[in-house]
Amino acid sequence: MKINLVQKYTAVVLELKGDITGTAKDIEFSETLHKLLSEGKKNIIIDLKETGFVNSSGLGMLIGGYTTVKNGGGDLKLANATEKIESLLVITKLTSIFTNYTSVDDAVKSFN
Repeated sequence: MKINLVQKYTAVVLELKGDITGTAKDIEFSETLHKLLSEGKKNIIIDLKETGFVNSSGLGMLIGGYTTVKNGGGDLKLANATEKIESLLVITKLTSIFTNYTSVDDAVKSFN
């Protein structure tokens, strides 16, 4: 998994590329979120457009990220989840935690 940061109006978009499998990238993901929060950037979007697969450890990473952002006074939203990932969120009942938007622009607008 690769992480690319993009500033989009009032939000920061973390573009995740590749499979989210809860590897050593968990630490990089967490450190990135902590850094953004310390810089006062509290509107965070995880763009899953180029993510193919999420396993249980990957879900744990996303949940940990959500908790980190919420505890830091921010808000984390998902965008562009594939059908597979959306189904996984429904099956695990994580749709009650994560809000998924069909585009990054829609997610950005939701912060207003």
